[in-house]
Amino acid sequence: MAESTDSLVPLRSWIKDEAKKLNNCQNDRRKKKEVIVRLTTVAYGIAEILKLVNSRPNGKHPLEEELQIDNFCVHVGKEANSFQHPWDDINGIRMISTASSLTMLEPSYLSCLLSEEEKDGQMGRYLEVELEPSIVEGSPSEGTVSTDGNDNRRCQLFARLLYELFSHQPFPDEDVCTRMNGDNCSREPAHKKTKVDHLSSRKELMLSRARGDFDNKADSTQTDSTFQVFARKMQELGIPVSICLMTQNLLESGLNGDKAGDAYNSLRVLREDLHLLLLDPERFLFDKEVGEHANADLLYRKEKLYGRDREESLITDAFCRVSRGKSEAILIGGFSGSGKSKLVNSLRDRVDAVGGYVLTYKYDDISKEEPLFGVVSALNQLCAIIKERNTSEGLLAITNKLKNAFGDDYWLLASLLPNISLLSYDFIVNEKPASETINLRSVCFTLVRFVRVLSSPVHPIMWADDTALDVIHSILSDTRGSCMFFVGTYRDNEVLSNHAIYNFVEKLEASNVPTKKFSLTGLNQEDLNTMISDALCLYPRICKPLSDIVFQKTKGNPFFVLEFMQSLCTRGLLWYNHQQKRWVWNESIIRSEEITDNVKYLLASKLNGLPGNIQGVLKVLACFGTSTSEQLIGYLSETIEYSDITDQLDDAISGGFVEKNGQGGFKFVHDKVREAAYNLIPASDKNQFHYDLGKLLHATCKGKEDGDVQFVIVSQINRGLQLIESHPSLRMEIAELNMKAGNVGLDRSDFVTANSYFSVSLSLLPEDHWNSMYTFCRSLYFSVAKAAYSSANLEKAQKALQKIIDESKCLNEKLDALHLLVTVLVERDAQEQAFTTSFEVLLQLGESIPDSFDKRDARAMVKKTSKILGDISEESMSKMKEVDKKTEYILMFYNHIAGVAFFAKPAMGE
Repeated sequence: MAESTDSLVPLRSWIKDEAKKLNNCQNDRRKKKEVIVRLTTVAYGIAEILKLVNSRPNGKHPLEEELQIDNFCVHVGKEANSFQHPWDDINGIRMISTASSLTMLEPSYLSCLLSEEEKDGQMGRYLEVELEPSIVEGSPSEGTVSTDGNDNRRCQLFARLLYELFSHQPFPDEDVCTRMNGDNCSREPAHKKTKVDHLSSRKELMLSRARGDFDNKADSTQTDSTFQVFARKMQELGIPVSICLMTQNLLESGLNGDKAGDAYNSLRVLREDLHLLLLDPERFLFDKEVGEHANADLLYRKEKLYGRDREESLITDAFCRVSRGKSEAILIGGFSGSGKSKLVNSLRDRVDAVGGYVLTYKYDDISKEEPLFGVVSALNQLCAIIKERNTSEGLLAITNKLKNAFGDDYWLLASLLPNISLLSYDFIVNEKPASETINLRSVCFTLVRFVRVLSSPVHPIMWADDTALDVIHSILSDTRGSCMFFVGTYRDNEVLSNHAIYNFVEKLEASNVPTKKFSLTGLNQEDLNTMISDALCLYPRICKPLSDIVFQKTKGNPFFVLEFMQSLCTRGLLWYNHQQKRWVWNESIIRSEEITDNVKYLLASKLNGLPGNIQGVLKVLACFGTSTSEQLIGYLSETIEYSDITDQLDDAISGGFVEKNGQGGFKFVHDKVREAAYNLIPASDKNQFHYDLGKLLHATCKGKEDGDVQFVIVSQINRGLQLIESHPSLRMEIAELNMKAGNVGLDRSDFVTANSYFSVSLSLLPEDHWNSMYTFCRSLYFSVAKAAYSSANLEKAQKALQKIIDESKCLNEKLDALHLLVTVLVERDAQEQAFTTSFEVLLQLGESIPDSFDKRDARAMVKKTSKILGDISEESMSKMKEVDKKTEYILMFYNHIAGVAFFAKPAMGE
């Protein structure tokens, strides 16, 4: 244990020492800040020890004697043999007249929250105090304003003490105190003043902002109060604005008449403000470095979740349970802008800390026709994350688990998740067997097995935002080892009672998967005031009138609040006053103006005021959905029309509309921004805009586009199909594009998306398509059948296959369709029809099948065949030639008939 040594220094002497330190470090900003933190710590300690004075209102010492510099001493501590920050050496305060002392403690548990490097970079202090003697039970309660005016007098006297503490000079009584009763003392706070009284309209006020009048220089009709002048003189001495403002408000509380709006009414509020300065000095205590004509930024805490403690706790508790080996789901509803995504993303660090994986995918109204693709894409992304976060030994262990779990079926996993190849460079994946057909059930089963291998109590998986609910249900309800935390968010004001989300919840509950639902509402007034206080770097009590107005307009919707506050800045109703070094606002105009209470119109107004080139890039991005890949931007930059799109993107990012998404692409900062950007395109022009964008991309990257780009191109073109109704050649070209995109969907097992593209392709065919486009139609109808079968739409699949069989010109062109038709018939429990179809095909291929056979003959044939196969060595097998296509089809249909004969023709083997 380190030996602690404290010295008791009279406050006046201590102030002189601090003044010397300040004079010696005029060119060292950090050391100046350290002195300011120490001074503020002492002020806080004195304010706290005054609780004892407040608890003994009839004490024998006059207030003037209690609250003067010479009545206090400072406990300056040094910790032997250990490092101590220069601003941490104030350990307590002693009041001489009442023989009272205060010890300031920084809780030890805080030391583990920050690394030493982080502690060095921050000067904030969270202090707890111990008073001796303790406050007597039953004494006047904290914050109670005494009727004899003592609290007001204490505030005034504390202002004197604060001035001497920070200025190192005696308080100028003649300049201030003798004018306490003057008419010019009680004026409106600076942030409430009508900015320029002689300007007769808000339009002229806006013009003054445009001319750069941010510091009230044009205001010749307003005279600052005595206390405002006094605070300004304190600023000239180099005292932080936060302390000057605090001193001004303390003096205003000592007025005999009506108090100014920001005047203190008790020392309790003062203590809260002083503690706030110590908690976050960079935000609240120190002056901001803003250029004379530069625009200041609203400094929101981007990492902070305001007013969501309860919801954050619910999610955290659920995740802890999942970490112990169980799957769980949470559904979060709420209006757009209520902070659903931010709440979910707050768990990312916790998931990473326990070795879990975070997968996200967000759907919007542009990409909503690709539901299953979202699930597959996110799990494919998981493979890349595993590659980054595991050692070669860890990857080998995971690969071996996957080998054991999938065996010969590994081809199916690889076809769904191509990134699986990243896990092992020497892992050879067999090709898909020709007779195998993938359907939705096999996809679900494969993904469930994949999650089961990769998840565990040590590696839970969290899924954020909407997703293909059936697949997610299959994974969550797996009872053989899957460990997954699903968090889904939705706009409950846009979801009807028959939406799939409610059926999803019912199915989860029926499968005994713990499921919770809650909705996010707007922030309450207190949390909103904290948020605005943080943004303006001002005391919460000063921001309260403004936050009340903002609450009335926005109902506390976080995103709406951000946009509303920005609109106030844009309109010149909230601005940074460089002379006062703080934010001020015109409360009377803000309150009286008919400012829209709809964030959509706020955003529309904001975007309409942007330069045309930035509007242009926002419109393009909006057509692609909430996010856009870097690859797409690259293709667009190759065109004449969008050659400068990269520069325009930089402007959009600087403007706060778009941000990089961490995967090399770009995304809108919020759904509402994308919606507003999309609405920049007139409704009558939207289809043409999409179509032109898709055609331009198609022409630019023809022959080199991958599947993702192909989806985007075709989706854009499909928005303008009505524009090509009278252009047969264009219709055929787009029909081919849709079939290609659909086949990409099939290859990715995204059957819903594939179906949508195939349906468009079919709708574009001419009436005589089987005559004029015979080969294309055979291929298209077969793809339609495969997508329909894989999606469990067996009737549609059978109709498409039957059409191929009816229209094809020879047996060879029918065989693939007949093979899939038999599979569909078996699925539809039409065993006899499946047998008959297989039987007829084998006859046409030259095979003869008896109506019945003797079981003894069958056993002899099996025995003979087994012996032949047993005598074949591996070497001779590797030298065998592949069978011809006809033989392959014969074997396929024999396989079919063997499977259904027992049910369709049980008498054959009697």
